[in-house]
Amino acid sequence: MSVLLQEMSEKALKLNIPLSVQLDLTYRCNERCVHCYLDHDDHGEMTTAEIKHLLDEMADAGVFILTLSGGEIFLRKDFFDLLEHARRLMFCVKLKTNAVLIREREAARLRDLGVESVQISIYSHRPEVHDAITLIPGSLQRSVDAIRFLKSQGLKVIIANVLMTQNRQDYPGVRALAAELGVECTLDPTVTPMMDGNRGVLDLGVDQDTLRQVFRDAALVGDVDEFCAIPAKPGESELESVPCSAGHTACYVSPYGDVFPCVQFPLPTGNVRQQRFVDIWRHSDQMNDVRSIRVKDLTTCTSCTHVSTCTRCPGLAFMEGNMRGPSTQDCEKSFARTGVPSANMLARKNAAANLGLTSLGTMNLGHTSLGQTSLGNANLVQIRALPNLAGASA
Repeated sequence: MSVLLQEMSEKALKLNIPLSVQLDLTYRCNERCVHCYLDHDDHGEMTTAEIKHLLDEMADAGVFILTLSGGEIFLRKDFFDLLEHARRLMFCVKLKTNAVLIREREAARLRDLGVESVQISIYSHRPEVHDAITLIPGSLQRSVDAIRFLKSQGLKVIIANVLMTQNRQDYPGVRALAAELGVECTLDPTVTPMMDGNRGVLDLGVDQDTLRQVFRDAALVGDVDEFCAIPAKPGESELESVPCSAGHTACYVSPYGDVFPCVQFPLPTGNVRQQRFVDIWRHSDQMNDVRSIRVKDLTTCTSCTHVSTCTRCPGLAFMEGNMRGPSTQDCEKSFARTGVPSANMLARKNAAANLGLTSLGTMNLGHTSLGQTSLGNANLVQIRALPNLAGASA
């Protein structure tokens, strides 16, 4: 994060301003990625007029960074109309797309409209792997062609890769492809539960051996010893800090107008078809509950070795049953990184032992299949959220 953006975030936090919003324009998609957390049916998307009105309200509320995502945003026939409106309002616009529908004409128009960046999902440098994940033959070639179109127009492109069992050996190849194309690359071994709570998709998550391999790849993390070191005891300022930007300086709006603290935090806080965006942001009981949480308020986590460095996601914790509780997925990340079990993992082990069910050894904490473990359908770390790994992730 740049110094300027850090200063803006700190000021937005003090003034209760939603600095950054992700708006999903549609859940419809022309790919069927095996790990996707969305329902791709259209249950009544906001109209062009409704979205333009929402953008006006967001501008009035102080939103600066606007990420347009989906689904596939280019399936909206009014996409460029909406993008033009957003740029007239002076939003810093970032796009997330599979880019299958981007050709020279679309790339040139994105350039003319001054889009900040375009994030494109690439899951492997091998067509047989990438296309097997998207379930669309030829999708890798079309996405790579689009990257070249966008680069030829001088646009900033970021390749986003999600690590799964199918492509766990391919992330170096994707990084090499990104280097060849002259674009940035992020790696995210986090398979997210479905927004309806279905956790079956987590079976696609890679195992602990793969995760440890990733965390010890100097090309990704820099200084491996520093990255994997056991953290120091947190100070008072760390315990008083906010655990995540969700609900504090950022939020998410669905294609149907529902407002959530984050796309990965499906706690409904209001709907912009019924209330003004700024009223939901400022006065929603649910949003203010999220906003009240400090690190010191987290159950179990405050006694954990990893509390000062854990990438704990309150949305993932919420989907496990308690937004103030631990996120098993993130506990697994910290364990894989340092070799030290989290307080949550030890508590679960002790509870199970008291029931005569298992021991730390038989729980295979070092060799867990993270989608199937008794530790709770764990998935993996968002590398974009960790030091020296992200490059430039949205």
